[in-house]
Amino acid sequence: MVQEIADRRDIDFVLWEQMECEEICKNDRYAEFNKKTCEMTLTEARKLAIKEVLPTMGEGDEQGVRYDKGTVKVPDCFHRVHKLILEGEWGSLGVETEMGGQGAPEFLHAAVAEYFMGANWPLYAYIELGNGTAEMIYKYGSKDQIDTYVPELISGKWGGTMLLTESEAGSDVGALTTTAVKNPDGTYSLTGNKLFITNGEYDLCDNIIHPVLARIEGDPQGTKGISIFIVPKYFVNEDKSLGEQNDIICTGTEEKHGIHASATCSMTLGSKGNCIGYLLGNQCAGIKIMFNMMNGARMATGLQGLSCASSSYLLALNYARERIQGKDLLSFGDASAPSVPIIKHPDVRRNLLKMKSYVSGMRSFFYYMTKIGTIAHLSDDEKERKNNESLFDMLTPLIKCYLGDKGYEVCVDAIQIFGGAGYTKDYLVEQYARDCKITSIYEGTSGIQALDLLGRKLGMNDGKTFGALIGKILKTAAKAKEVEGMAELATEVEMVATRLGEVAMHMGKTAMSSDVKVAFAHSLPFLYVVGDTIMAWMNLWRAMVAAPKLAAGPKKKDAAFYEGEIKTAEFFINTILPKTKGEMDSILKTCPAAMEISDDAFGGL
Repeated sequence: MVQEIADRRDIDFVLWEQMECEEICKNDRYAEFNKKTCEMTLTEARKLAIKEVLPTMGEGDEQGVRYDKGTVKVPDCFHRVHKLILEGEWGSLGVETEMGGQGAPEFLHAAVAEYFMGANWPLYAYIELGNGTAEMIYKYGSKDQIDTYVPELISGKWGGTMLLTESEAGSDVGALTTTAVKNPDGTYSLTGNKLFITNGEYDLCDNIIHPVLARIEGDPQGTKGISIFIVPKYFVNEDKSLGEQNDIICTGTEEKHGIHASATCSMTLGSKGNCIGYLLGNQCAGIKIMFNMMNGARMATGLQGLSCASSSYLLALNYARERIQGKDLLSFGDASAPSVPIIKHPDVRRNLLKMKSYVSGMRSFFYYMTKIGTIAHLSDDEKERKNNESLFDMLTPLIKCYLGDKGYEVCVDAIQIFGGAGYTKDYLVEQYARDCKITSIYEGTSGIQALDLLGRKLGMNDGKTFGALIGKILKTAAKAKEVEGMAELATEVEMVATRLGEVAMHMGKTAMSSDVKVAFAHSLPFLYVVGDTIMAWMNLWRAMVAAPKLAAGPKKKDAAFYEGEIKTAEFFINTILPKTKGEMDSILKTCPAAMEISDDAFGGL
């Protein structure tokens, strides 16, 4: 059967054979989620995503959102499917039971999200974004705030957002100008403007709860003086019915390169002088509270990149098997030779295997992160918990940036497989590319993620956390050497991981020297070589698991799958990883030209 959106056999391989997630299911917290239950849940999600959600993707992109005097209408086809997803309680699958969710293990929530995101990210975002708002209120809000907002957000009856960005501040959050003045009744009056607000206004829910970053009058400048407020679109009465509309309005939606069906809004607070907000948590703790939601959003962005890449790869693969064009290379001179599917052409095969190697590595990396995140959350062993927590924190910029950036590259490669047809709207590959481009921009641009990795994460625990990552890669390589046929690949990964440790030490020292700006000019290439090394690790790990099973003589379909894992690892490690070595050489040279060139010397004057 032709696979769509995500390869189910591959997901099963990662969950049950590579990451051994069945061990997670044995935790008392997940007593209701054994392997069979997880597989049935994923099967139902896959059916819904392919049959109901995917058909709305192109139609939603074509119609887009429509703004009219402060209101925003989503594509017409979204309403019925949105209702189906809410009725199935898919939006609350991964939410903890204490908050009113189903409490599924994170790996299952992610696997379900892969299908829904790949089927139509804008539609799924209208459902999922409110969970982040609910979690933030649940962790930091008062009992009254929790009782008022969390159940409605988790059910999907109300939506949630995050009002952070301003036109003059952008990624420099500390420069925001939105202000809050305390009222005698303990509420706050907010005044300001926000932009690029996902789901700032839309017509799929009854109320929208906006967490808003603002500075209370008199508090310090910069990030230290920022607080966060709950600003509902409609006030909530004591009986939980909706009251009057708050003084927060949508003043327009952005016309974007992609995700046309996602309402990206400009919001004005207090235009009439009566925008009321409720302080969430402690005063001046806004950034700390906001990052609770931001880190989850960065994980979701990485998954979005993976989902777009996976969907694009499968579209390209299926097209390459069906599209008949050109003769086999060895029969080019024979006019009577039949034309063949383009999957028979060497460059198409190279491109497909390149795409497969990235999708495979990214999927394994993401589920590895869900596993260590779960261990960090549940482990009774304090040392194990802290070690996994630190590793998760350190790798979060990689998930967001690397999966977002490389996911987009896979989408572009998919267009190339289609040729001219891929550049038209006849196929979804061009939309996946447009929609995926945002993943390198929002929730912190790629450059910001690289700055975070070098400036904050590399030196965590005096560098021991990064050292632990290298240690885990070397441990896998050592085990792989014991598997027949894996020694050569394992040695290559071992060499690159060791070299990465040297590059990391060089970057750390340079960042602490007078050449600090030069170091940060190379921070994104550094993030990429870390990501490439992780891809090599994940693909080697996959091959190491597959090789003994292939040798055991499985049934034909499994034999083809396991062969694919080994050949994919061979391709990435022998074809892509050498380029990573060259990138490492470039970083070690630490060329200062980008910092030494004068502004005028860039030209264009």
